[in-house]
Amino acid sequence: MKIFLYYPLKRGGFKPKFFGKLKTATGCLGVVPKNAQVTCADRFLKDKEILAVGEIQIQAIATPGHTDSHLAYLVNNKYLLTGDSLLIRGCGRTDFQGGDAGVLYDVVTQKLFTLPDDTLVYPGHDYKGQTVSSIGEEKRFNQRFVSRDRLDFIQFMASLNLSNPKKIAEAVPANQNCGRLKN
Repeated sequence: MKIFLYYPLKRGGFKPKFFGKLKTATGCLGVVPKNAQVTCADRFLKDKEILAVGEIQIQAIATPGHTDSHLAYLVNNKYLLTGDSLLIRGCGRTDFQGGDAGVLYDVVTQKLFTLPDDTLVYPGHDYKGQTVSSIGEEKRFNQRFVSRDRLDFIQFMASLNLSNPKKIAEAVPANQNCGRLKN
């Protein structure tokens, strides 16, 4: 999760307990992707909308596919916070929460991979300890996309047969309710 004290930016699926506590402790506004099914949004960002934080310009880039309402954030036209849409040498799964492999392929190849090669990529997380890449590196080395057309990508993502994340049944409703479990 990428946090700016006044606007904790949500990319789609997120750490709801932390977000809810941050909002309560600081009084910050919750900014989430347009069409996100959440109860706690103070503001919704749409594709290409700019959020100004002092001299910092943050452009929302709609990146559905991992989920149905995912955003990446381009900071000062140089730093790309991708959430789970584009990981270092990978991408987020597309088999739940409204995910769609074809949409993710289109978003990554037609939006993110069209940014300058020296744009730095900061994913939402990484399981191998890598924290930063670049658009150029991902276009050359990301095996989810290199040498794959859209149909190959869709078939590859469908063949992953990933098990559901632990506690997904609790996490999705909590995500939608800013960390508060519904009774």
